[in-house]
Amino acid sequence: MSSIHRFTSLPSGTAGSAIPHAEIASPNIAAQRNNAQDRDAGFFRTLEQSGLTLNKPQLEAVRHHTGPLLTLAGAGSGKTSVLICRTGYLLAVHGIPASAILLLTFSTKAAAEMRERIARLPGLNASAVHQLQARTFHSFFLQLIRRHGNQLDIFHETRRQHILLKQIMRELGLQQDAYQPETLLALLSSYKMNLVGLDELPEATDGEKEIKRIFARYEDWKQENGKIDFDDVLLSAYRLLKQQSDLLRSLQTRFQYVMIDEFQDTNHLQYELIRMIAEPRQNLMVVGDDDQTIYSFNGARSEFILHFEKRYPSAKVITLDINYRSTTAIVGLGNEIIRHNKERRPKTLQATKESAVKPQYMRPHTADDEADQIITRILQEVQQGTRTYGDFAILYRSSSNNRAILEQLVLKGIPHIDFGDGQLLYEHWLVKPVVDHLRLSLNRRNFDAMESILPSLYLNREKGMAIIRAKEAIRPKKGPLVHLLSLPELKDYQKDKITDRLALIKSFVTMKPAQAIIHIRKTFYDAYSEASERHKLTLHKEMLKELLDELEASAARFDTVEAFIAFIDDVVAKNSDNTRQKLQEQGNRIALMTIHRSKGLEFPVVCLIGASDGSLPHSSALDTDRMKDVFTRTGSRPISSVALEEERRLAYVAVTRAREELFISSPSQYRGKKAAISQFVLAAFQQAAGPSASPKSVHTKTGRHISSPGSKPAGETETVLAWVCTSPPCIAWTRIDPYKEAHLTSKPCPLCKSAMEKGSKAVPV
Repeated sequence: MSSIHRFTSLPSGTAGSAIPHAEIASPNIAAQRNNAQDRDAGFFRTLEQSGLTLNKPQLEAVRHHTGPLLTLAGAGSGKTSVLICRTGYLLAVHGIPASAILLLTFSTKAAAEMRERIARLPGLNASAVHQLQARTFHSFFLQLIRRHGNQLDIFHETRRQHILLKQIMRELGLQQDAYQPETLLALLSSYKMNLVGLDELPEATDGEKEIKRIFARYEDWKQENGKIDFDDVLLSAYRLLKQQSDLLRSLQTRFQYVMIDEFQDTNHLQYELIRMIAEPRQNLMVVGDDDQTIYSFNGARSEFILHFEKRYPSAKVITLDINYRSTTAIVGLGNEIIRHNKERRPKTLQATKESAVKPQYMRPHTADDEADQIITRILQEVQQGTRTYGDFAILYRSSSNNRAILEQLVLKGIPHIDFGDGQLLYEHWLVKPVVDHLRLSLNRRNFDAMESILPSLYLNREKGMAIIRAKEAIRPKKGPLVHLLSLPELKDYQKDKITDRLALIKSFVTMKPAQAIIHIRKTFYDAYSEASERHKLTLHKEMLKELLDELEASAARFDTVEAFIAFIDDVVAKNSDNTRQKLQEQGNRIALMTIHRSKGLEFPVVCLIGASDGSLPHSSALDTDRMKDVFTRTGSRPISSVALEEERRLAYVAVTRAREELFISSPSQYRGKKAAISQFVLAAFQQAAGPSASPKSVHTKTGRHISSPGSKPAGETETVLAWVCTSPPCIAWTRIDPYKEAHLTSKPCPLCKSAMEKGSKAVPV
């Protein structure tokens, strides 16, 4: 049977369930036809003649004149059209000067598109439109500080920032890879966006003290060299407006109307800047979707949308609930996924496109099987001429999820573009030392691999390689690592570790590669990566583990270390050739990207891979014990609830990127362990089943109990982490102790002695 038949119209275990569908929106009749006597009828007629027809809520938002307005724009609901039409409405109908309107968004591309579309609106004066401020946050506030004396250069080249941070770490006596530069920059940005000064940074641990010193040196260097970075632009503007009340008043006087796009992505500093300028008129229109708040790690705060009326009691709220992008089945699935979130503005999207093509589901065995099936399907459609490569986007929760699909695309020479960092799993800073241990077992004179593994021996790279090269110049060895025993001031236990490591490397030749990796991890590497406070900063503990688990899964396909290393070398070389030819535009290539990266985009066909529990939702959101350093409590809500809701929003964003076709794949094995179909997908079908669904819970084939969202419990409920019996006749479950049982993957059922697996259970609050 060909792989194309592996896709089905229902996920495994949901036989008999209804397929979710959104309602079809009523025919879109231009409101101006029914309001011919209104003073703005002419404006809307010209819009319609130019091809812009607005539905009722869109029209209501465009017509809003004064006071605060929150426009909840569901996925594909035409928010950009509303923003440009309202701008045109203020200009043409109310005679507002173009220079009195401030329209802010987050990307240069979005800002340029808005300016172009506003300029094309019928009846508008081109020169007046030129005075309109439709800009990104950074562009607008950079212009502001430039006009008021700040002429410092923008330090924006990521590569130079990374080099500088590595140089600073060397000067402080730290190894160049003590901390990953991109992580340091993200952490520093988070502090700035939350208005936390350097003097307020924590110093409770040695790691925190090191980070504070690195940041202080970084800021000093910028000051000494006349530089500011992008975060400094907003921070400088904030301080300027705080210090110069006259300047703030002049902005408030000039900008009578302020409009913000993608409001759900706003961080604390951006929100404060907006709030300051919009006072005292409060003619503030914000457009966004709380269901698409997926950047909390970058400071985005959904409460700005959820509690907008608390800050602006007179605010009007309009919901754009008609999706013009996707088919009824795709919109319906998105509705059923997101409705389970409690912290959200209630909205159910309608659709405008009907199609006989329904979302398709697949239950492959592994990620490699998944990649084979997805690629086979794509190739078949391209060869038949029904699709082009550029029609497809492959989305995934985390960058490490693309390992299998990327390998096959690279090795088969299929046109694709990776919108991540272009780095293969084997090149990751955490994974590379493990691979290099295997390389050394094949060639003990591989000096690059030697340098790579030195930190795992708790030895300084520079000093270690210096002694190796110096001794080699005098007396070469078959295994030059033995020269490390000549390092001065080595303690006996350190010499023992070096000797043990030399013996370990030799032993890998006779092992299968997966066995060797497991041995490396158990013997020293897991402890090394998890014990390092620096590594904990760089990546969440669970993410460290998943990278190494993925390496194991990849290695399990090979019988010898030599074959595995040859495969790695082949795919790395071919990927390097592809990366050099990389362009920013997709063109006629398959797009690969994380769900985070896909927000704001749309594609004819979306393939969502890795839709299994542990991947989506991510394992870190299924274990409260591992989330304490990532999520904080919101009021009295459990940490697990906050985390799962963000994961569910990710699933919703992924689904709603598809215009015509959607494929969802849920491997039954996730990095060597059994994985249930994503609870987000299963819950969508239980909801669609309506009254026939169990009023209490649904027992899926995987044994996982999930509260039926269609039920109406007597009181409020919350979802708790639970051990759930996998034996279908048994209904036993018990809460997971996150402190004592986080390391367990299963446990025996107290009733029937069958295996219990981690799941969730809805219980009364």
